[in-house]
Amino acid sequence: MKTIMISLDSLRAKRLGCYGYSKPTSPYMDHIASEGVLFENAFASDIPTEAAHTSIFTGKVGLRTGIVSHGSQLNNLSKSTAWLPTMLRQAGFTTGAVDNLYQLKEWFARGFRYYINSVGNKRWIDGETINELTKPWLREHKDEDFFLFLHYWDPHTPYLPPKKYVADFYDLNKDPYDKQNNSMKPAYNHLAYPFFKHHHFDLLGPVTDAEYINALYDAEVRYLDDKLKELDNYLEELGIKEDTLLIIFGDHGESLTEHDIYWDHCGLYDTTVQVPLIMRWPNQLPSGKRVQGIVQQVDLMPTIFEAINKRDEANIQPLSLPEDIDGKSLWPSIFGEEEGTQSTIYLSECAWQAARGVRTERYKFIRTRDSGPFTRPPRELYDLYTDPEETVNLAHSQRQIAKQLEHELDTWIERILQGKEDPMERQITQDGLPFRRRIENILSNVGLTWEEWLENHSSERLEKLLNKN
Repeated sequence: MKTIMISLDSLRAKRLGCYGYSKPTSPYMDHIASEGVLFENAFASDIPTEAAHTSIFTGKVGLRTGIVSHGSQLNNLSKSTAWLPTMLRQAGFTTGAVDNLYQLKEWFARGFRYYINSVGNKRWIDGETINELTKPWLREHKDEDFFLFLHYWDPHTPYLPPKKYVADFYDLNKDPYDKQNNSMKPAYNHLAYPFFKHHHFDLLGPVTDAEYINALYDAEVRYLDDKLKELDNYLEELGIKEDTLLIIFGDHGESLTEHDIYWDHCGLYDTTVQVPLIMRWPNQLPSGKRVQGIVQQVDLMPTIFEAINKRDEANIQPLSLPEDIDGKSLWPSIFGEEEGTQSTIYLSECAWQAARGVRTERYKFIRTRDSGPFTRPPRELYDLYTDPEETVNLAHSQRQIAKQLEHELDTWIERILQGKEDPMERQITQDGLPFRRRIENILSNVGLTWEEWLENHSSERLEKLLNKN
């Protein structure tokens, strides 16, 4: 048996054709979905990248593992924590990864017999690089039972797709640098601007049209789609496509100006926490199946275990799930025995801002502990039936519903922690929000404090300080 698990960083579900998007971003991913199973309501329990992938490889939410933030020096995953690649290697699989999360935390290389670090000389990693590193590994191990993890960074910022992809999403007769267009001003005058100036805007030039950056995101998705097609064609060329369980997912989505979030992945709104999830396994899974119930990324570990245990592989040992796992196998949902794995899911973030949330089919409740560089009410409630864009906060007008969901959130936290320290509180009180610290470091280079930046934040002021220094 062969399993390829593909993480598509920052891929927003609703930006794919198979999830209802009207622009041609994903013809091949749509094709893969038609050959397998698509989960219409899949969610990340923890965002962004570090917390999300830790949950995926442990089958446990961040509150249970203690990994709730991203890029924090306080984060440490115990070596006693059951880890998907390690368990698969012990069961007899050849384990490999093409990934660079090891640059962030050492535990992302655990369990891999072959770890190919995709980091290079460029500031970003494109799909071509991932494919070039992946193909030789596949050719060498095609006759083995293997588990391969691939991490594509398209369409993560900076959005720098090959130019030929842009024309499908932006009118090239328009000038994205037209000084008469003011749609970029909110992004340039946001408190988070120093970070994105360095990591994104400086690479694009003085763009004035926000729609141009949205178009670059779509073009990145289309480029990624072609790279996945190239990879899939290679599986067919090697003769292993039919025997491969292919799992494609987003680690989180992307906000494209919604909720005062400019081309980034924070906020517990569906733009960021709803992710694409597609599975294909010829002759094992149904074709063209769409699962409507709520599922989570933590469900992937038990799903892979059940898939393995259903097969009679001579060289593979049966697998038992770790204790206190939060995920549930997706198999009953795939074959219509259940609508999803959860009716209520819990959400968490701690990078730009610190917040937790509860989502049901109809309602979303968010409680913000620290809003960082954003302006957020302490409590938000949205009716997803009438307000899917999450624009009308009902926390005051629907107090009883908000109170009930907040009680469910507190009960869930208490049940998991069982008196232990809350890792989010530890992060905030001991080290602060990780991404705010990044901004503070940038500001310190030009002699600004966070408080001074709060009082007078503008891109024009920062540019003058940078030029002066």
